[in-house]
Amino acid sequence: MYKIAAMGDRDSISGFASIGLELFTLDQMPNPSETLHNLAANQYAIILITEALAMTLKDDIAKYKERQLPVILPIPGVSGDYGIGMKAISDAVERAVGSDILKDT
Repeated sequence: MYKIAAMGDRDSISGFASIGLELFTLDQMPNPSETLHNLAANQYAIILITEALAMTLKDDIAKYKERQLPVILPIPGVSGDYGIGMKAISDAVERAVGSDILKDT
């Protein structure tokens, strides 16, 4: 059975515990890169990751871009929205459909 995780600062991801996601907070992760790779190798199909953390793990996340699983979704955190999540969704749609149908007109 696949699992879902959330990675990031405690304030940004703590709400996901109420819907059953496993949380991996920055204060509990000595090495976020290693945690990401461990989650990917251990049946985590979806990994939500705060945009701030995703920026620091950009190269690690890129290794999973062409794989079906895990799906790594950047989400805004309490520090703000950097637009990384929407860009990732837009890029995925463009690859699937052949054009950017989400682009603002």
